[in-house]
Order: sequence, then C-alpha cells, then structure tokens
Amino acid sequence: MEEKIKAVFDLQQKHKFDLRKTDAKTRIAKLKILKQALESAEEVIYAALENDLRKSRFESAVTELFFTYAEIDDAIKNLGKWMKPISVGRTMSNLFAGNKIYYEPKGVCLIIAPWNYPFQLIMSPLISAIAAGNCVILKPSELSSATAHVVHTIISQTFDKKEIACFEGDADLSTALLKLPFDHIFFTGSTAIGKVVMQAAAKNLTSVTLELGGKSPAIVDDSADLKKAAEKIAWGKLVNAGQTCIAPDYVLIDEKMEAEFVSYFKASAEKMFYNAGKIDKQVFGKIINKKQFERLDGLIKTAVEDGAKLNWGGKTNLEDLTIEPTILTSVTAENTIMQEEIFGPILPIITYANLQDAVDFVNAKDKPLALYIFSNNSDNQDKIIKETSSGGACVNDVLVHISNPNLPFGGVNSSGMGSCHGIFGFKNFSHERAVVFQSKLGMTNMIYPPYKEKMGLLKWLKKIL
Repeated sequence: MEEKIKAVFDLQQKHKFDLRKTDAKTRIAKLKILKQALESAEEVIYAALENDLRKSRFESAVTELFFTYAEIDDAIKNLGKWMKPISVGRTMSNLFAGNKIYYEPKGVCLIIAPWNYPFQLIMSPLISAIAAGNCVILKPSELSSATAHVVHTIISQTFDKKEIACFEGDADLSTALLKLPFDHIFFTGSTAIGKVVMQAAAKNLTSVTLELGGKSPAIVDDSADLKKAAEKIAWGKLVNAGQTCIAPDYVLIDEKMEAEFVSYFKASAEKMFYNAGKIDKQVFGKIINKKQFERLDGLIKTAVEDGAKLNWGGKTNLEDLTIEPTILTSVTAENTIMQEEIFGPILPIITYANLQDAVDFVNAKDKPLALYIFSNNSDNQDKIIKETSSGGACVNDVLVHISNPNLPFGGVNSSGMGSCHGIFGFKNFSHERAVVFQSKLGMTNMIYPPYKEKMGLLKWLKKIL
C-alpha cells in the first residue's frame, strides 16, 4: 500500500505545477463536474449514511448533501473574485511601486476526514482545495465504511488520480500518508489525534489545518426565552445522536431556571425524536460503533457514581447501538463526564448563582470549538463574548454559524487552528504571496552603502519609514 500511495503522491507532485497555472474558468468547470457526480450518486450516498449512522434522508440531505451543494455553489459564484490579486497600500520604502497579494495553490494536500459527518466533512475541504488549485489525496474514516466506499467510488470515477485520489484504510493508512511531505494537511477529528497529525507534519514543516472539538458550552441566563432555548439546545444536542463536533456539550444555567429548562428540554426532545412515547429510530440516529457506545454508556454510569443525578433518559440498546437522550443534573466540574468531549446524546446541566460564575467555569477549561449564549440582555451577551474565547459562537441559537460561508469556521488552541468554508477555505488552501512591482523611481538606493555621507538621513528616515 505504501508504494501505491507514494506513486500517486509523486504523480501529484509533478502535476501540481500544471494546476498552479489554471484559471477560474477551469477550476469552476471541475467544481461543476464534482456537483454533477454527487447529484448522480445521491441515492447511494443516502443509503451509505443510513447504513453508517442511521441518518434519516432528511437529516442527510440538510446536514450533508445540501450543505455540500451550497459550498460548491458559493465557490463557483465567487471564485473569479477570490483569485484576483489584491492591491494594497504603499509605504515610503516603495512609494512608487505596485504592491499586491497573489493567491497561489499550496500544492499537494492531504485531507483526513472523520466519521460523524463522513460525507460533508470530506467534501467541504475538497471543494476549497479544488477552488485554490491544488492536487488532493483524500482519506475518509474507516469507521463510516459505507460512506468511505461511496466517496472512493465517486472520486475514482470522476477525477484523474494525478489531481484527486482517495484511499480507503485504517489508522495504518493514515500513518503511512503522514510520513509524506505534503504541502498542506487538513485534519478533522479529536484533539488527541490532532496532536499526532501536527507532530507528523512538523517533521516536514507542512502547514496544517486542524478542525478539532472540545466541550462547547451553552450559557442560559435569567433573561432568556427558556422554551425557545430548550428547543434549540435539544435539537443541537441530539441531531446525529449527539455526534456533532459543535453540539452543545453541557448547559450552564441560572439556578432558578433549571427545573423549568429540564421540563422544556424533555418536551422538545420528545416532540422531535419520539413517537408514541418511544424513541423514533426513523429520526434518531445510532452511535457509530460498539466502542463508542460502550464509552458513552460508561460515561453515564460513571457520572452517576460521581454524584450526578440521572434526571431523564439513559436507556441504551447495544443491539442497535442506540443511546436515548439523557439529562444529568447535580453535575460538578470534577465529575468524570466534564473531563472530555461527550460526543453523544448526554446533556449535563450545571447551575450557577451569577453570570460571572458561568464565565469563570468556561474559562477554567480549554477553549471550545463553539459557545452558545441564550440571553435577551445585550450587556450579558457582550460580557460573555468579550470575556470568553471559542472558535465560533451563536447568540440565541446553536450550530447555524457553520452554515454561513461568509463566516470563518474553525477552532482556537485545543479546539483547532485555521479556518474553512467559503473564501476562508480558499485562503486556507492558498499561499498569500506578497509581490512588489518596483518603478523606475524607486528610492531604495538611498539606503545603499557607503553610509559615511548618509548618516544625516537617519533622523528623516526614522520619521517616514
């Protein structure tokens, strides 16, 4: 396998110089071909997502396929503008020169995708890489094997491997790929594996984009519309059975409002994901595999052993990998469930006496990928935004910031680095190259040696440079 990978990598290393010269029209044509291929394969994509995660057709369409189409359409619409060199201001050192930023492809890029949104999270960075003019090697997750196979088939039938290639395999394949001196690596996954990717990239001084995760909080204050907040948090927490990197991981709520919030959350969850009092498996997804199921089941049991109260739910079924929506109350910062990203349909609720306590709680942890604020008090909104840090944030909603290509999506520190989507994805896969076009009137010779007779210029230069 390593020889085959190396052969494709070498092929792309040679071809990247041809792609560097492509114009917007050529790249747009390639994006249109990709969209046509995806539209032709819609039914097998839906079937694969149902097989891997028991995703409903509607959820797959909205969160995977239609999201991808929107990303392609945005790139097609704006690529000509993105690719144009940008003129920037002058300084005295190049007063008469032209100063521009050119966007050039990074070269041969590796995209390693996760299993939770196995179609969207491999296609989205691929779209940006194509728009920026790169060669790409894709590595879908082996845990979502049905979708991985569909992606491999689509790519191999649509593109020449010298431009875009896809390899299926497990962690050994990832290890082999990471040994190669790629020009850029885009990784989506856990913080722990992100560190491994970054270490491997460092050996070749390869730039990286890391889309990771963390414990994304939802802060609910005493001015919030509690019913709407509970409904939105229930959807954001339980879509894809909680296996979403920007899902609300836990709730921080004013202690006076906890009981009412729990009541509204239950009602919202039952309305969306239950039918006649039973979990609706036509709507509610499954956990990806037995290992993740046992991890989540263990988190619930350990949380209760640590002193948390199983307030609602907690039913599990190993046979069909279902963990029903679960609420834990009386949770403390020391509880085991608060030490790692949950990545499942379990919601710990933590109360606070005043808003500063909530802010301090968030700041005591690593910076999350997302932060959600439910408040109708503008001062409280500003306070939370200014006094905390996260990759992105929403006020009075969840998840939706990822859907706007005009906003950068990415983490900070342990939740990731670099941004994607829209122009931010294009820039992520591009090198911003500074170019100066010096004029005949250039004055840099003023600072050439010999210096003996130019010492009087220093005071003047200090003022103008």
